[in-house]
Amino acid sequence: MSPEKLARMANQIATFFRAQPAEDRAALVAKHLDDFWEPRMRRQLLELVQAGHADLDPLVVAAAGRMRAPA
Repeated sequence: MSPEKLARMANQIATFFRAQPAEDRAALVAKHLDDFWEPRMRRQLLELVQAGHADLDPLVVAAAGRMRAPA
């Protein structure tokens, strides 16, 4: 999947959870990514975060540190 599409999808998830009444939105985003994204997508997202991809929402970056390691 292209990095731009993956970033857009992750950012859409962050936008959804930002509107939810919760204190730890990063944990909610991480849980959603762990539950619904396949390991290959999670691995690619973590690579984007490590590379400092400019288009990633700060909430996605925060959530990346809480995701399970892809198998």
